[in-house]
Amino acid sequence: MADDIILYSMGCPKCKILEQKLKAKNISYKTITDKDEMLKNGLTEVPILKIKDKLLGFFEANNWINKNR
Repeated sequence: MADDIILYSMGCPKCKILEQKLKAKNISYKTITDKDEMLKNGLTEVPILKIKDKLLGFFEANNWINKNR
């Protein structure tokens, strides 16, 4: 499942919140911190949580974590 969930992060406070919540709920995920890879994928802000092919900003990602696990 870790390949289905990716956290794009630069270590900002919001990024850390999502990371802590994912860990607390034992949700497997992969973290990408490579700015060039983010830009290549059209991402211009973080955190972004990618679930399969859906991109979620901070608030959407936070709600997804709270509701789905």
